[in-house]
Amino acid sequence: MAVTSPPAVIVGSSELFDRWYEHHDVHARDALIERFLPLARKLARRYAGSSEPYDDLVQVASLGLCKAVERFDPTRGFAFTSFAVPTIVGELKRYFRDSAWALHVDRSAQELARKIADARRDIGSCQGRSPTVRELAEYAECSEEEVLDGLQTGEAFDTVSLDAPRSSESQTAKRIDALGGQDDRLDLVDDQATVFAAAQRLPERERRILYLRFGEDLTQAEIAQRVGVSQMQVSRLLRKSVTRLRELID
Repeated sequence: MAVTSPPAVIVGSSELFDRWYEHHDVHARDALIERFLPLARKLARRYAGSSEPYDDLVQVASLGLCKAVERFDPTRGFAFTSFAVPTIVGELKRYFRDSAWALHVDRSAQELARKIADARRDIGSCQGRSPTVRELAEYAECSEEEVLDGLQTGEAFDTVSLDAPRSSESQTAKRIDALGGQDDRLDLVDDQATVFAAAQRLPERERRILYLRFGEDLTQAEIAQRVGVSQMQVSRLLRKSVTRLRELID
């Protein structure tokens, strides 16, 4: 005749909490954590749409569950879940605030960005389209300017490597290739400003001749026709103006 094991004794959560709270029974604490792990996973699933891996979110939520079990006072007479849910959610939000953001953003800006993101998700799921700024402002009970700030702040959550492909179709063109290079003409900015300031001290006709020659790249004959003087006068005025400019700059 086979000998069967005695049936396992099922201990209620209330008894386990009493054993942990009064006697610091580690086995009771571990049993409570294992019993409420589905709650932690359910709360972590709320944030599964983010860029953070789901396993990491479960780990953070489990840490919040451990803190909730250890801090819960069963003598106060309210349900453990009413204490555990805000504790776990708080741990998840703290994780996103301190670790998940790619750039440093202050807490108020993060909360605003998360509020706008939630509003976009809720309105989009109901209407089947992306909401307008006005709709987001009305739903989140804030100004349109705050909505724009929240949308811009949300872009700081993720970063993309400059070595990443610019599109899924092309793996050779990188994002860094789209960045502008250094403009060699920047070295001429100071010189241009100096010449412009010196040119203000020349007579108006000489300034105009200089502009037509070096600004519009006209020939002396074309300048003479526009200004109404001979080509010889244009040549003489150009030499005189350039000499005067060099003296003023020096």
